[in-house]
Amino acid sequence: FDPRHYLGTHCYNWPKTGPHRLRFLLESVKDLRETLKKKGSTLVVRKGKPEDVVCDLITQLGSVTAVVFHEEVREIL
Repeated sequence: FDPRHYLGTHCYNWPKTGPHRLRFLLESVKDLRETLKKKGSTLVVRKGKPEDVVCDLITQLGSVTAVVFHEEVREIL
C-alpha cells in the first residue's frame, strides 16, 4: 500500500481513497490472500513507497529473476 494514495489530491485536496474504497481494497486483499493460501501460495503485502519496498523485497529474497509492475495513469490538468 503506497501511502501517497491515501493523501489529498492536487485539486481541492480531496482524498484519493475514501473510507468505503479503503474497506473494499482491504477486503479484496484479504480475500486474495486466502484464495492463494488455499492453493499453496501466499501474498506479500507491504506499506510504503513501491520504489523502496520492492527494492527491499528483492534484497530479502535474493533470487528474483523478474519484476513486473504497472504505473498509475495521471491526468494533466
